[in-house]
Amino acid sequence: MNLTLQVWRQKNAATPGKYVTYQLADVSPDMSFLEMLDVLNQELILKGEEPIAFDHDCREGICGACGVVINGLAHGGQRGTTACQLHMRHFKDGETLTLEPWRAKAFPVIKDLIVDRSALDRIIQAGGYVSVSAGGVPDANTIAVPKENAEKAMDAAACIGCGACVAACPNASAMLFTGAKIAHLGLLPQGQIERGRRVIHMVEQMDEEGFGGCTNIGECTAVCPKEIPLDVIARMNRDLLVAKITGAS
Repeated sequence: MNLTLQVWRQKNAATPGKYVTYQLADVSPDMSFLEMLDVLNQELILKGEEPIAFDHDCREGICGACGVVINGLAHGGQRGTTACQLHMRHFKDGETLTLEPWRAKAFPVIKDLIVDRSALDRIIQAGGYVSVSAGGVPDANTIAVPKENAEKAMDAAACIGCGACVAACPNASAMLFTGAKIAHLGLLPQGQIERGRRVIHMVEQMDEEGFGGCTNIGECTAVCPKEIPLDVIARMNRDLLVAKITGAS
């Protein structure tokens, strides 16, 4: 495969960026998207040019590090797929691919395709914990959890915090991410002690970070590699209302 890549290059958040065009030949359809970028970077290094900076770690769709917008779609638009799991066979020979970073006020550019997503970490720090005994590991069935709650909690806990939901949302909202983190703890017995405080503190931190509000467009769940449902946002809003009425803090 021969490809034309239009890549966003930017030294840092304070420096204006621009698209730079690269030609890449003999790309194997079996390569992952990040492997294709590795090949391009190797060519740039051999030419004495600066390689493209992009986030990656596990390359198994687990860590959430690989964040890139491909042709206007976070992670490239393949349902339930991170950029590191995306393969080049999904593209056509001779195609032009436009690559850019997550774009959001709360995600300042570090360099090229890398953005600072520490705002998501601070949201978790604000309330993503539970008060449980730090003693020995209890038996699996010591605390009874309804099957429906357990399944919903597991679905919400699948969120890897990649930030694709923010990048896809026209409002740069982090409500799908925050809702998922609140839901997977609030659905379980162990998470009930902080349930009210958790939702208030995490939503306040989300707003403080400069994320936008949710207008139920649904772009977030459409690009989410773990297919987190919009239900978590409704649950978060309900928990927030109850917490404020009951005076939780």
